[in-house]
Amino acid sequence: MHIEPGLVAGAKIFLSYATAAGAAGYTLKTALDSLRESGAASLALRSVATTALVFTFFEILPHYPVGVSEVHFILGSTLFLIFGAAPAALGLALGLLIQGVFFAPFDLPQYGMNMTTLLVPLFAVQALAHKIIAPHTPYVDLKYRQALALSTAYQGGVVAWVAFWAFYGQGFGAENLTSIVTFGGAYMLVVIVEPLADLAVLAAAKALNGLRGSGLVTRRLYHSAA
Repeated sequence: MHIEPGLVAGAKIFLSYATAAGAAGYTLKTALDSLRESGAASLALRSVATTALVFTFFEILPHYPVGVSEVHFILGSTLFLIFGAAPAALGLALGLLIQGVFFAPFDLPQYGMNMTTLLVPLFAVQALAHKIIAPHTPYVDLKYRQALALSTAYQGGVVAWVAFWAFYGQGFGAENLTSIVTFGGAYMLVVIVEPLADLAVLAAAKALNGLRGSGLVTRRLYHSAA
């Protein structure tokens, strides 16, 4: 998803600076938590990996303009399950920034909106995971319904934020409403793919037992909650 240039313009865009600052503040908190848990080297390694993956998702994988935005394969829940909340958040923010600076400078004014739209649903997934995944269950042992719930929460959050920015910037006219509904319907089709991607990646991680104890993945991938 990318908020289209001009969707939110003028003084209204200042709200995106505030929401992005809030998302950045919470990202810093999760990064400090991860730093204490796994150390600087692991956090840096995982963040580099997620940044490279996010850049690939946005710039290389297919993406299609639909309605008020674009449909991308972001795989936010996959990033969370494999690398953890902090590296996923840092990767989403940095990957998006690198794409904007080097390949899509016209997206930079919308960076605060796009960052908010990507990160707030990620933190909702983090909260949901605490509720639906038992503390003794490693992520490699997730069931389909759990992966589906996490993916739906992330994609639904993205759609909700895009809709918010569209209504905020352009109002509640029939044309805008149609564009929002069209985007939402197309984007939620990703929910068909992402839980299967989550389970496939988790199955591969389970088979590659050599990653256990590695700083390249989150500890929770193979272990119960501390």
